[in-house]
Formats: sequence, structure tokens, C-alpha cells
Amino acid sequence: MEVYKVDNLIIFNMEKKEVVVLVVPFVAQGHLNQLLHLSRLLSTYNLPIHVVGTTTHNRQAKLRIHGWDPTSATNIQFHEFKTPKFESPPPDPNASNKFPSHLIPSFKLPSHLREPFAELLADIAPTTRRVIIIHDYLMSTVVQDVVSYANAEAYVFHCASAFTTFSYYWEGKGKPCLDDVESYLQLKKVPAFDGSVPADFLESIMGHQVCKTFNSGNLHDTCNVFDQKFIDFLSKEGVSGSTKQWAMGPFNPVAISDNKNLGKRHKSLEWLDKQARDSVIYVSFGTTTSLSDEEIRELANGLENSKQKFIWVLRYADKGDIFDGEVRRVELPKGFEQRLGEEGLVVREWAPQLEILAHPATGGFMSHCGWNSSMESITMGVPIVAWPMHSDQPRNATLITEVLKTGIRVRDWERQLEPVTSSTIETAIRKLMASDEGDEMRKRAAKLGDDVRRSVEKGGVTRMEIDAFIAHITR
Repeated sequence: MEVYKVDNLIIFNMEKKEVVVLVVPFVAQGHLNQLLHLSRLLSTYNLPIHVVGTTTHNRQAKLRIHGWDPTSATNIQFHEFKTPKFESPPPDPNASNKFPSHLIPSFKLPSHLREPFAELLADIAPTTRRVIIIHDYLMSTVVQDVVSYANAEAYVFHCASAFTTFSYYWEGKGKPCLDDVESYLQLKKVPAFDGSVPADFLESIMGHQVCKTFNSGNLHDTCNVFDQKFIDFLSKEGVSGSTKQWAMGPFNPVAISDNKNLGKRHKSLEWLDKQARDSVIYVSFGTTTSLSDEEIRELANGLENSKQKFIWVLRYADKGDIFDGEVRRVELPKGFEQRLGEEGLVVREWAPQLEILAHPATGGFMSHCGWNSSMESITMGVPIVAWPMHSDQPRNATLITEVLKTGIRVRDWERQLEPVTSSTIETAIRKLMASDEGDEMRKRAAKLGDDVRRSVEKGGVTRMEIDAFIAHITR
């Protein structure tokens, strides 16, 4: 093999070989989950996939993935790099702002991955005709050495809907009028950015804009079934420095095995088997939100008073290292679980959310509207009671309630600092689960879910997007 440089680019004179894909997720659970699901999709095209991360967070991603077994994918290889020990303060359920500021120390860990990533790239690049780097937009500084290799291309992964992603660019441009009046009116409904992300974290994000200098295209875990107009807007604007956009979602599996005959089912699924169709509301606020004692009390009372059956996943937010130390037990109002009987189920460990949402007994989802949860709920055709907490969640909630009309809000984001009362929660649950309006939302959600699931089949819009991306990177 002959190696030479032209304009500081390392060029390999070699025989044509395979295309290799390096995937570099951010360390937060919602980001890890989406890119691990994408790795599964890409691996089905017989491409070798290399997932790059910290030892702790790769382990976390593999442990929590649902719908498939990452150890069964023979062409996915994990590269796990140790990072310095860091202090991980516990989550503060009483914080006025729900952004997980306690995770910020762990969010700084990727700064230690640039050197090991560069060494891995230096090993792989000479062995392949083309090396493809797919990186979270918050990992641009880690992969910036891609510019040194003539046979390397980098693609940016955006972890929210195209609607939400475009809303930030549109807002940054001063909210200009759009030719598409309907889309313009929908965008005007997005809540203000204030309060969703703390200023110090927002400032750190700006350092990742380096990706604009080497971006070959943008990947989105969204679907053209409902998001194509906003994908088109992003293409026109050249988001992150490239007009190329691929809406390749849903990344999560759409066909879920119930494992009824394998003895591996979670207790929540066995409980759901005993319930009537569409009779249960599933309650979960993801991995970064801890409710205060007051919020837990109001939610418990709201659920009980609604007289609707429910599964409530009740956990504190993740620590920076989920394997370090004990997890605090969340206390419920005295006698609450005893009074439930068979009318509800409280789950205190990690729950199989995809399987729960896919179960025919699940008729609603009270959610923080993180994009993983939102996309899974859309895919499985389940309407949402939206209770956003921070980051992109208020805008994802706007997409669900105002654009897709497959959900209702617990409250407006503008009232985020006000306590949510049990009566407000009870009213929202009853509206979704026991009203004609809720039934209509369920029908719309079911239709949308069916359309999204069919999009991954041969000839569907998602399958064509993935095929187009594969054809592009293997050209």
C-alpha cells in the first residue's frame, strides 16, 4: 500500500475494499439509544459497524436496548475507551429547572475521546476504500480529525424531529415568514427556548459547531410520513453546513416479539395481558427527570382519582455513572400501592418501553416527550399526554399536540414553574382515556403508527431513504 499527502490530506493508494462505518454517540441515554438502533439498521446491509464510546456508556446502551440483542449482531463491534473518574452528584428532584444539570460532568467525558478516536480512525482508514463517520452533533469535536483523511466522510446525527430541529434554525433567523402558511403557523406555536436548557450548557454546545466545516450530510431519526415538509426546509437551509438530509426513522424496531413462550417476559407485560384493549395508560418520564415528593404525591392522586388503569415507571433520574452506587428508592403516598390492587402497577426498575407501547392493552402514554419516547409512541400508534420537562421536549410536545394532533398537554410550557395539581393530571388522563375526543386521538395515532410502520417495508418512504443513504456511502 502506498501512502502520500496532498494538501495535508492522507491518501491511500490501494485496491478497492469495503466501506466501514464508525458510529459516535453522545453519552446521554436518549442519544445512545437512537444511534445503537441505527447501528442495527445499517448492519443489516452487511456493513461493518464500529460503535465508539466510553466503557461505562457503551455498557449502559447495550444493557438497556429493547427490541433486539446487540450481542447477536456479528458485524457490530464496540470500542470502549476508559475515561477519567468524575464526580457524579445525585439528581436533585427539587430543582426548579428540570434540566439534568447533575449530568453535566459526565457530558464532558467525550472530550477525552478525541485521541482514541483518532487512533482508531488511523488504524481503519488505510484498510478500507471509504470510512463513514456518523456522529452525534454534540460529538463534532471528538471526530474532527476526519478532515485529515481523503477517504473519510462525516455525517451529523440530529436526535430530534425535523420539526423541532428546524424550529431552532427558524427562530435563530428571526422567525421569518414561510411560503407554506400552515407550517409557519405551526412553528409560531413552539414555546420559547427560555428555561429549557441552562445557559452554561448552551454555551458548551456552541463549541460543537465545528462540524459545519466537514459535514457531508445530516441524518434524522424521523419519518417523512409526518415530517417531510420540515426535512425539505432543512435541506433548503443547509443545516449544519450541508443540504443533504436523510429521514431514516424510526430507528427503533417496529416489529416486537412478545416472548410469551420463552419465559423472558417482564412483569409489566404479564400484567397487561390481563387488561382490556386500550384500557391502560403508561406513565414514564425517561432517564433524566426526577419528580419531587410533591409532584409524586400529586401524580399518584391524579392517577388514582382518574379511575383508569395504569403502569407507572417510577425512578429517579440517571446518575452520570448508572453502575456506581445505590439508586435511591422513590417513596409513594402511604397506602397508595395497597389501594391499587389490580388496578395499577408501579415499576421501579428499567422497563421494556417498546414492548409496553406495542401491547394492545396500552391506550395512552403520559410522557416527558423526549424524542426516543415520542418516536416509539408514534411508531406504536399510542397517543400522548404531554408533560415536557426540558431541552427539545416542549417542542416535541408541540409537534405531537398541535401538528400531528395525537396528544394533549398536561399544561402549557409557559407555566412550567407552577406546580401541576392532581386535578389537572386527573382531567388530562380522563380526557385521553375516557372521552370521545380521546378516542378520536387514539384513531389518529393508530393510523399514523400504521403508516410509519409500513414506511420501513419495501417501497416505503423510510426504506427508500435508508437505501438511498446506503447507495450514497457505498457509491
